[in-house]
Amino acid sequence: MAQREFYERFAGQILSICRRYVRTTAEAEDILQEGFLKAFMNIKSFRSESSLLTWLTRIVIRTALNARRQKFYIISVMDSELPELENPDPSVFSNLETEQLISMIQELPDGSREIFNLYALEGYSHREISEMLGISEGTSKSQYSRARFLLRQKIMKINLSNHYGKAAI
Repeated sequence: MAQREFYERFAGQILSICRRYVRTTAEAEDILQEGFLKAFMNIKSFRSESSLLTWLTRIVIRTALNARRQKFYIISVMDSELPELENPDPSVFSNLETEQLISMIQELPDGSREIFNLYALEGYSHREISEMLGISEGTSKSQYSRARFLLRQKIMKINLSNHYGKAAI
């Protein structure tokens, strides 16, 4: 009974985290289930040093990373290959819905999406990411830059189509 309550309390929040790491809802649901199973099996290791949600989130993120690592390799992109990014105007985001942003993140190449999620959304440092994924800090930074560049392009395309109409794009 306690497991059901635990699941019902956190499943919605955790599923939204899972969706950021994969392309389909089915994959996110698989990671959600596997993450909860790991949490149930390791609940005795929870030490109350952080919140239960934080502990569960870390388990699910590691589960998502391990699932992806089994399928793909991160492609290293040299920073010099990317155009210099300027800080985007905050109004660029004002016309976007949360679901649009999630969809754009899901469309990123796997390596860039993973790094973007870990750095921008989960708050890990590039050093922590490099240790988690077994990559260099430079690769983490370049993948993050690539993700920002690609997201910016997608946002600009949406803003242009909203401003000029879809026929202009």
